[in-house]
Amino acid sequence: MKIDQTQPAQTQPAQTQPDPSLRHSDNSVPLDAIIIGAGFSGMYQLYCLRERLGMRARVLEAGHGVGGTWFWNRYPGARCDSESHSYMYYFSKDLIDEWEWSERYPQQPEILRYLNHVADRFHLRDDIQLDTRVQSARFDAHQQLWVVTTQQGAVFTARFLITAVGCLSSANIPNMPGLDSFGGNWFHTGQWPHEGVDFSGQRVGVIGTGSTGIQAIPVIAEQAAHLTVFQRTANYSIPARNAPLTPEFKQYAKQNSDEIRYTMNSNTNAHPFRIADRRAAQTEEADRQSIYEAAWKKGGLQFRATFDDLLLDEAANATAANFIREKILATVADPVKAEILSTIDHPFAAKRPPIDSFYFETYNRTNVDLIDLRATPIERITERGVQTSAGEVELDILVFATGFDAMTGSLLKIQIEGKNGRTLQEEWRAGPRTYLGLQTPGFPNLFTITGPGSPSVLCNLPPAIEQHVNWITDCIDHLRRENLNLIEANEDAANDWVEEVNAAANATLLAKVKHSWYLGANVPGKPQVFMPYAGGFARYIDICNRVTANHYEGFTRSR
Repeated sequence: MKIDQTQPAQTQPAQTQPDPSLRHSDNSVPLDAIIIGAGFSGMYQLYCLRERLGMRARVLEAGHGVGGTWFWNRYPGARCDSESHSYMYYFSKDLIDEWEWSERYPQQPEILRYLNHVADRFHLRDDIQLDTRVQSARFDAHQQLWVVTTQQGAVFTARFLITAVGCLSSANIPNMPGLDSFGGNWFHTGQWPHEGVDFSGQRVGVIGTGSTGIQAIPVIAEQAAHLTVFQRTANYSIPARNAPLTPEFKQYAKQNSDEIRYTMNSNTNAHPFRIADRRAAQTEEADRQSIYEAAWKKGGLQFRATFDDLLLDEAANATAANFIREKILATVADPVKAEILSTIDHPFAAKRPPIDSFYFETYNRTNVDLIDLRATPIERITERGVQTSAGEVELDILVFATGFDAMTGSLLKIQIEGKNGRTLQEEWRAGPRTYLGLQTPGFPNLFTITGPGSPSVLCNLPPAIEQHVNWITDCIDHLRRENLNLIEANEDAANDWVEEVNAAANATLLAKVKHSWYLGANVPGKPQVFMPYAGGFARYIDICNRVTANHYEGFTRSR
């Protein structure tokens, strides 16, 4: 059964009510801008264009509710791995003051409530069209407009087209032989039924132990009669140490929001903490172990911020990797399971580093089995379950926690045609080629929020989203003030930026992992190109600001 999925110093936008005259339902009237997607990116972009620039903008959203990734991802245990006080908008002081998170790491329902609150708080729904999946977008050079067609056949035109489709929103469902013959129900974590799934009394199999699987497995194990985990790649994970937020911390976060925002915008990963200015390779072993122990006890992604050379030096990284392996071995009672879980083939944090709530402890349950797919690979899906080289595992429910066609998948599902009939699929055949992750040559007035070539998935995303949206909004404002109609990335600038993205990755251990979804390795046939910018969020902001100050260097502007 398949479930269908039909800048640090930034002026605060004025908190005004939208002008009703800017809202319209006549598709024949050209819009100023069309935004694809109603998640964090799309809603803030709508707000900025409407409230700061007074533009007529419309969001087209495939789902029947706002929230983007958090509308679709409803799998058991779905939770943010950024701390709640950082995983939110910071453009509005009033919004910061009036919203309260309940936990250190919010669950999906709470994040979705927050995004719905934002939609209501700023009256965004009138300009968001739900249940509308964009099928194609074509640039009309004669009219200098983007022509957007939906699957329902509706046609919209606009001067600017802004994609806010998310980096992790196109589900990667493996093409496994025999899947159609499976007699039970199967689900992908990114296309989870909104009514939920009842695992009680069921024999469940989970394929995938990335960050999604690590969140889902402990929750499913509590409900299922029996759970079999199929692991291809062992993974590091840090305990989240999730807990309710204290009144004192809630007050601190509100009173220090300006400082928190500055910290996020002036460090490497846009989190509300800084990487310690010390090197693991130069720290005495006893002191280093003490630092790791304190970070392990505190929990969360701050563990990887204990030393500043963990992603630069293999020997330094090995100290953290070995520490975590020892924790796994000490936690998992069955020595066979412990060995499978701790035999990790990549440096710590060179792939997305998960955090968890009792993930490794789950393998101590009597109703949980672990299969090492490196030793006994899956041969096919059968009517009764999963056939590995060691035999058949009978299942009632199969869960794919196999991640996403990251960063490019959602964009390439849309037939986007730029100048001279060239499509984005053709332009990106050898891998995504952008300038700053914001534009692709040959596609005038098409902007991508947190696209390939930007820090995106290497960051806490809301600050990265705000920076991108603010830059795009300022750029459009500049064009209007200068009486210009078009802006397009130059070929040379895009080529130079691809080299810069590669150089930034090659300066770290990130590029050494050849089976990472950062390179698209989880999707068969996808070009193996390192996609996010690994030079750090603060450095990226400086580059974008410099481009702006140099009269949009690398872009061609015209009437």
